[in-house]
Amino acid sequence: MSRHHRNRSWAPSPEPLPEGTEVVDDHTHMASVVPFAAEMDRQARDRGQDPVPVRDVDRQLEDARAVGVTGAIDVGCELPNLRRAVDLALEHPGVVHAALAIHPNEAVLHGHRGSPGPDGLPLDYRPWHDIPFEDALAEVDRLARSFPDQVVAIGETGMDLFRTGAASAGLQRQAFRDHIRLAKELGLPMQIHDRDAHAEVVETLLADGAPEFTVFHSYSGDEAMARVVAEQGWYLSLSGTVSYKGNEQIRRSLAIVGLDHIMVETDAPYLTPMPYRGRTNAPYMIPYTLRAMADALDIPIQEVARATRRTTERVYGI
Repeated sequence: MSRHHRNRSWAPSPEPLPEGTEVVDDHTHMASVVPFAAEMDRQARDRGQDPVPVRDVDRQLEDARAVGVTGAIDVGCELPNLRRAVDLALEHPGVVHAALAIHPNEAVLHGHRGSPGPDGLPLDYRPWHDIPFEDALAEVDRLARSFPDQVVAIGETGMDLFRTGAASAGLQRQAFRDHIRLAKELGLPMQIHDRDAHAEVVETLLADGAPEFTVFHSYSGDEAMARVVAEQGWYLSLSGTVSYKGNEQIRRSLAIVGLDHIMVETDAPYLTPMPYRGRTNAPYMIPYTLRAMADALDIPIQEVARATRRTTERVYGI
């Protein structure tokens, strides 16, 4: 099947986790799964293929619960999505919690008309980007203080140099530092987005002093970086990328950091684990990622699952 006609339908549910084993999706974007799946449905219909039904948040949580995923941290990292993540937590008390921040690429867009965008090209503004970054971050601060039971982390923040020009890199670093300060001020864990910026992220954390609980979401580093993470007592959150063929460095990093410093996530609707890469991701897919982690560590899946659950409780208090 060609790249343009690959199967985009929902992947089958994995085998449920062993009885009595429950985990939390450390980092997901459930509201974003809905329009993503709708687009997959449109493409399938245009090709005359079977439809891809849209699954709302209630259905996503139901599917997740059926396989042992009993909670999720929903991440709002664009200004319009901050309140949406909080509302999901309010609508699903004790099941959904929120993490809030201004994504590194979004931070560049806010109020910097005329500067290079995240890809080094002219900025592609949305209406909310006319709001200065400082005001956008102030909304993160306000919501975190207003909803302390729902907001359990500052994130995702960090640096993304995948398409970033030099001027934008400086803006990202300053925005990252502002988030570090806020996380420490609020006493909240921090979830880090790090794409092609390993050295820059680590240097900034060491220079400014990391929050007590610092989590690398969808960890993409190598063994050398994992040793720094272990030395500093930071945490790794593993997504479906741990199952991808070329990511042996990520798999080796698990043993370096150790079971008491790893968690599991989807980053839905993206980063779907093998063998279903390319389909819409959602929290119910977590057991596939846990299986890849267990295989990498050569231990039973329930041992990895229970370790991630203990760590999630220790880091976020949930």
